[in-house]
Amino acid sequence: MVDTPHPTPPVPDPVTTSRAAGPAPSARDRARTPQVEALGLDPARPLVIVDVDEVLGHFMEGFGAFLETRGLEFRVERFALFQNIYRPGEEAHLAIEEGRRHYDDFFRYGSGEMRVAEGAAEALRRLAEQAGVVILTNAPGQGRLARARWLGRNGLDYPLLLNTGPKGPLAAALAEQVKGPAAFIDDLLPNLDSVAATAPAVTRFQHVADKRLRPLAPAAPDRHTRIDDWDALRIAIADSIS
Repeated sequence: MVDTPHPTPPVPDPVTTSRAAGPAPSARDRARTPQVEALGLDPARPLVIVDVDEVLGHFMEGFGAFLETRGLEFRVERFALFQNIYRPGEEAHLAIEEGRRHYDDFFRYGSGEMRVAEGAAEALRRLAEQAGVVILTNAPGQGRLARARWLGRNGLDYPLLLNTGPKGPLAAALAEQVKGPAAFIDDLLPNLDSVAATAPAVTRFQHVADKRLRPLAPAAPDRHTRIDDWDALRIAIADSIS
């Protein structure tokens, strides 16, 4: 059977990106940020910095399946994590601390089963012909090996950086090392806003992989371009770093 190509979705105009200088990364941020050459990247090329959960992979879906094996439910009621975990038949969500323990266990034992977002691997493959690609994810340190294996198995074997807290400082410290333009992709507004504050010259895109979550995910189209289709997103990213 011959694959029929999908029609290319229309690409929204990117939000105009300020080129004004934001607050420079601190000495601490620079010290904890690897050199792009050490990551195997060419500093003369543009840079694409991309998140994993709900961007490259269907995290909520995978986490929900993992919780089911423990007799719990993940109800898609809001764009949240721990507040969506319930015991069957109960109206109050699980205590945050207990939910966090299941979250940590998912990274240790269950994240390898996460489904790849449609079109993500091919989009990054094509973008990597034009730019360096770095995976920047907020994940517990004990999940690094499982996450790296998942990326490798799914055609997403790019340099992996684990972060905690706002992503702006690390993204800024990476972007300032390259001569070309940079783009940043994430599903969460706090991370996008953090990059806007610390690296305003980096073009920002919001992407939410899970169709169930898209209507629930807060957006700020005046600050960050929202594109939930990877074919259209790839085109917009490529244009932004050209």
